[in-house]
Amino acid sequence: MITGLSHVSIVVPSLQAAAKRLDELYGLTLGEVKVNEQQGVRLAYVELGNAKIELMEPLRPDSPVSKFLERNPGGGIHHFCLAVDSVDATAGRITQQGARVLGDGKPQHNVHGERIAFVHPRDFLGALVELEEHRD
Repeated sequence: MITGLSHVSIVVPSLQAAAKRLDELYGLTLGEVKVNEQQGVRLAYVELGNAKIELMEPLRPDSPVSKFLERNPGGGIHHFCLAVDSVDATAGRITQQGARVLGDGKPQHNVHGERIAFVHPRDFLGALVELEEHRD
């Protein structure tokens, strides 16, 4: 079951430059920089109460984020993330309805250790969607 919006992810060429701009223009503070080796990104969040903005910078040239920057050198919105009770249950349900979940079927995790999966953009109105499991 989808429980809410978790965050919007923006790809940036430089976390440091993005953090400086967000602080100067909007007074927003970037949290701790983390690395997700599996996804090939360095990332940090701006906390906004009921949602977050995730900034991602490529860690290596073969990451999907690097490929995104090749097409969009200034960066931009990469995907949005929906919080779900169970990635497996949600992915199973939407797959039965004809949606495509990306990847090789191996479990993926974010930097917090939560299960994640991605839904093909053609199956969500042209937007890449991340499903992120939140267990309370």
